[in-house]
Amino acid sequence: MKTDSIFYRLFQEFPSIFFELIGNQPQTAAAYKFSSVEIKQTAFRIDGVFLPIKNQDAQNPIYFLEVQFQDDEKIYYRLFSEVFLYLRQYQPQNPWKGVVIYPSRSLDTADTQHYSEFFTSQRVSRIYLDELGESASLPIGIATIKLIIEDENKAITTGKELINRTKQEINNDKQQQLLELLETILVYKFPRMSRKEIEAMFSLSDLKQTKVYQEGREEGREEGREEGREEGSLEAKLEAIPRLLALNLTVEQIAQALNLTVETVQKIAGGNRE
Repeated sequence: MKTDSIFYRLFQEFPSIFFELIGNQPQTAAAYKFSSVEIKQTAFRIDGVFLPIKNQDAQNPIYFLEVQFQDDEKIYYRLFSEVFLYLRQYQPQNPWKGVVIYPSRSLDTADTQHYSEFFTSQRVSRIYLDELGESASLPIGIATIKLIIEDENKAITTGKELINRTKQEINNDKQQQLLELLETILVYKFPRMSRKEIEAMFSLSDLKQTKVYQEGREEGREEGREEGREEGSLEAKLEAIPRLLALNLTVEQIAQALNLTVETVQKIAGGNRE
């Protein structure tokens, strides 16, 4: 999964999630816009920056965001270099803070001796996603972030729960937007599964109406119809049945998702158990 792009898309579309993640009220997002900024002289680009909206409180800090999912012993050299070059170039009046997001503490291996006071003062904070708690007890936005790091087995259960929570808890125009984001995460987490398998696993009967499916459909057309025939063929459907059974879907659910008869699925299921 292109993890950083998922995060930046999430914070672009749902900036309130970032402020929940760092312990602020989600309403704080109304005073900010999420952007990337370029430091021209050095050709640096800082991918994630929450900039206070003009005419808002001058004490609202600028937030520099770093998402780090790989071991990088030089991350803090890079981060602080970019921050201070930005301050030199733009000379903002607002104070600043930094946030580094790791999947787990084990990846936070870089030396901090030159920057220890920034961590001690909490000017720069580090967030370890696997230490946030159980997804069911987290706000839906933060639970969506945590879905990115779940293993496949847990992602199945958590994904289903989040889709149901989104449908129940979000009634405004953000519901479809968040569902599409969840679907994007799930598509990337299960790259070997076909669209029909993902639909069946997560009860995504409306996936055909989403941006995720529409983009995939267009890609399929550009590549030709051969792949589409393969996915829709009887052989491909039959091969999908054992994988769906392993995910604890019922025979009826599988038959409906793959447009097969219950008898056909039962036949394959019986042979699979043997």
